[in-house]
Amino acid sequence: MDKNATIYVAGHRGLVGSAIVRKLRLAGYQNLILRTSSQLDLKNQAAVRDFFASEKPEYVFLAAAKVGGIVANSTYPAEFIFNNLMIQGNVIHNSYENGVKRLLFLGSSCIYPKMAPQPLKEEYLLTGPLEPTNEPYAVAKIAGITQCRSYNHQYGTRYLAAMPTNLYGPGDNFDLEKSHVLPALIRKFHEAKESAAETVTIWGTGSPYREFLHVDDLADACVFLMNLPDQVYSSLLTLHSSPALINIGSGEEVTIRELALLVRKVVGFEGEMVFDTSKPDGTPRKLCDVSKLHALGWQHRKGLEEGIRDAYQWFKENR
Repeated sequence: MDKNATIYVAGHRGLVGSAIVRKLRLAGYQNLILRTSSQLDLKNQAAVRDFFASEKPEYVFLAAAKVGGIVANSTYPAEFIFNNLMIQGNVIHNSYENGVKRLLFLGSSCIYPKMAPQPLKEEYLLTGPLEPTNEPYAVAKIAGITQCRSYNHQYGTRYLAAMPTNLYGPGDNFDLEKSHVLPALIRKFHEAKESAAETVTIWGTGSPYREFLHVDDLADACVFLMNLPDQVYSSLLTLHSSPALINIGSGEEVTIRELALLVRKVVGFEGEMVFDTSKPDGTPRKLCDVSKLHALGWQHRKGLEEGIRDAYQWFKENR
């Protein structure tokens, strides 16, 4: 991407989008097109069509989405599938209609089958049943991957889908009903410390394994991918085993119990942890195979404890 290129970051106020904007500005990209949801409803087909026709972005980072953890996915399944299908459908189609050079579609590692072999390779997509607790969201994201592939095939577009692992960091959602596990733990331990509570209750058994990536590392990977030389970038779109799909992660995993212990240490809570085994665990293990990304020359930089400290500091300053 030329430093003067017009770049549209969809979802720039969210966890992922805001990190991409920070990274782009740090790297010297100033010609960014940004719209809040009140300024541009990405579910509105006519509004998105008019926006693209007017602004003509050259590059698009599609980070706008409705996201959440197990509670949110279980409570609002209709919103998860409808909102995400509409947002990505409108943005991807109008990117094609207006000659966008490259588009990076952000999904999630929950697209892979619940019992897929570990670590999760890109070619495992659609090889088995999904985790029921986030199926509507996963189906929407799989549709987005398929749309990118289909447009590349039929129209010769250059759209790549990137599947990040579990993300966290500045700008995260700390709402206990709607957040993912790591920000929920940060808030729970912080409030327990403030109230001098004796225990903190954690959903599930604590045994599932999860991989985590700081959102600034994800943003770095996204800009890295968008700037790949033409020949290398093209190879990702045509790779036989998993065209136009690449995992982004740390390649490292911890149990939820280990994660909770680490958050407890960072926050400084001295009470006990209680695991509510009546609550669902979700997928037993979800580690991404990031060998394809590593082979391109990119690796994450921020360790988990350092990243949690960063996220906790942001939470205290912005709660």
